[in-house]
Amino acid sequence: MRAAHSLAFPEIASRPAETAFAGGVNTFDRHLLREWLQFLGLVLATMSGLLLIQVLYDKFQDLREIDANLWEIAQYIAITIPSFLAVVLPIALLLSLLYTLGKLHRANEFTAMRNAGLGFFRLTAPIWVVGFFCCGLTWWLNTEVVPWSVETSEALFDDLRFRYESKTTRKDRVGLVYSVAFDNRAEGRLWFFNRYSRFNDRAYGVSVSEIDASRRERTRLVAAEAWYDPVGRGWVFKDGRELTYLVETGELVASKPFTQKFAANYREDPERMLLIDRRAADLSLHELRESIAYLESERSPKVVTYAVRYYGLIADTIGPLIVIAIAIPFAITGVRVNPAVGVSKSIGLFVLYYLFTNFASSLATKQIVEPVVAAWLPHAWMATLAAWFFARLR
Repeated sequence: MRAAHSLAFPEIASRPAETAFAGGVNTFDRHLLREWLQFLGLVLATMSGLLLIQVLYDKFQDLREIDANLWEIAQYIAITIPSFLAVVLPIALLLSLLYTLGKLHRANEFTAMRNAGLGFFRLTAPIWVVGFFCCGLTWWLNTEVVPWSVETSEALFDDLRFRYESKTTRKDRVGLVYSVAFDNRAEGRLWFFNRYSRFNDRAYGVSVSEIDASRRERTRLVAAEAWYDPVGRGWVFKDGRELTYLVETGELVASKPFTQKFAANYREDPERMLLIDRRAADLSLHELRESIAYLESERSPKVVTYAVRYYGLIADTIGPLIVIAIAIPFAITGVRVNPAVGVSKSIGLFVLYYLFTNFASSLATKQIVEPVVAAWLPHAWMATLAAWFFARLR
């Protein structure tokens, strides 16, 4: 066995084990990285291709129905692809490591190295280095790339849909969001739109109430239309009335009509108003942050769902290290004849991880644990399990 290994790695065989592995990158490190990274790239490309097919299956017909041309479809797909990377990276790491390490294990290369006095941590040191790099990559993907991909692809699809609808529908009926309510407790204003057109960025059937600290109404603006003026940094109201109430009794004491009125002190962002009713899974990291800040100010129970999703994206940063810690023991101590056994066990663990994630989220929803705890619990469980598997290697 040592002779076979000497032929494979003459650089290492020609030196004592202590000096051959004292530091730096040696022949075995390069061999391991070459075998692994090649297969990792292949798995990433394959899984991204499969997800791309899924997107085409889900969206191609929708894009064709709104008269998107081939260039626009290609542009939408190109923008969507980066959002897959954060999803496929942990799975690609798992599969590629199980395959590569299992291959080396079946060729007795790890056994030869262990007989030379090397420990598992030194043998797998290049993998851990790449794992830390993948943690940084995951953070960058979750904070920068995926949010850009999600928001830009949604904006592109909406623009195409609005363009199509505008050919047969009045502009005030294109891209409508109905019954928008927004409670700005910090500024003491309560907003309501009967409908909001994302095509022309105008609200219709508008009501804005100014309330005091005791939640009593002082004034109310009602208007047929309203829109945010980014130049003047305020809201413009058209064809409406300004109503004044007696705070103590709620009695209407004044009603002044107006053709157009500019409210310079109204700075609410309409896009932020529209975020509140969207699913947490459809929001980017900074959109989640904005939604959490608003829902916390309202003391809304919906904040838990958004907070778990937000902290979950942050916790996913250490996902690559947990995947590596799970894959190494299974691959190195797995069955030589049938590597599918180790693969099936690892995939089974990640099914349990998914179930545990849902369980932790339900605990947060029921206010048994804090959202940040619920987000980190599954990762803590997987890390503990990985530590136990590594302890058994000794």
